[in-house]
Amino acid sequence: MAPSKQLGFAVVGLGGISERAILPAFRHSKKTKLVALVSGDERKARRLAAKFGAPDYYTYDDYVLCLHHPQVDAVFVATTNGTHAEYTIRAANAGKHVLCEKPMANTVEECREMVDACRTNNVRLMIAYRKYFEPASRALKALVRSGRLGRIRILHSAFTIYLPPGKGSPAWKFDRQQAGGGSLVDVGVYCVNTARWLVDKDPIEASAYAWSLDPARYSEVEENVSFQLKFPEGIVLQASSSYGAAQASFLHIHGEKGWAALNSAYAYDEERRLFGKIGGRWFEKKFKAMDEFVLELDAFAESVRRGRDPEPNGLEGLKDVAIMQAIYRSARENRPSPISFAGIGPA
Repeated sequence: MAPSKQLGFAVVGLGGISERAILPAFRHSKKTKLVALVSGDERKARRLAAKFGAPDYYTYDDYVLCLHHPQVDAVFVATTNGTHAEYTIRAANAGKHVLCEKPMANTVEECREMVDACRTNNVRLMIAYRKYFEPASRALKALVRSGRLGRIRILHSAFTIYLPPGKGSPAWKFDRQQAGGGSLVDVGVYCVNTARWLVDKDPIEASAYAWSLDPARYSEVEENVSFQLKFPEGIVLQASSSYGAAQASFLHIHGEKGWAALNSAYAYDEERRLFGKIGGRWFEKKFKAMDEFVLELDAFAESVRRGRDPEPNGLEGLKDVAIMQAIYRSARENRPSPISFAGIGPA
């Protein structure tokens, strides 16, 4: 890819996150351009193509035509979770790079197929974790790496959103086949991935409890889940996610010499405060809300231009799915569940 060339994208899936955040980001990205949209609703695709300046649009039935578009270099997969693998693998087989929304897929097996397809076709695969690029999170990671907090002992985190009864909530989020799970895979995954990223370690055991206050509505997926992940060197994450509480997110990290907190931690459109105490001295810094999706798009384009594996790559997404499966297993069996990455192999 020439240094001056913008990476041409097709966005597949035009749900709320695409319309509110992904598509607007292309207006400000210097390294990517929006070429095409793909949706199950042709009228919606036409409307959003006109609104966001995409020259072409397609239905899911015509996805193959999109993949043959000469200006489409990459695909942003933002469909329902249960179809991430299908659209990623088809894109890879057509020689297109893939930026895939989290969670990567519903099963470890699907994730492995996605990684294999991208590796076989020599295309890049990145999972859309904005935290790797967002300034406040990067500042927290730098603080952890500096050693100023001392050895890390405990992390606390939560991400909650409220899905009101009625037609305002997407039906697919309550369908296990389409969603893969409930609040854990939708918002709790941020707690899982960010903890791993901050401490540069993978957990070895999960314990969890899942519950719902409306069993009829949440007959296939969980409304709430609280879980504990044990990491090497005695590090423990305590976390919760919910579909039944007002939107909020936080991350606290406690070390031998001090503690730090990020609030809000995961929402993409709110001011962030990074604060805490080190050696008894208070610190605080504010970060204005910004377009994190632009940072994500440009980072992916740069990895393609340089011919290197992006961060976070498919292996990171796969590990998160394996961890969430262990969390679900622990909740079902009411006992700790070991986490193994044996056989996962290289990215």
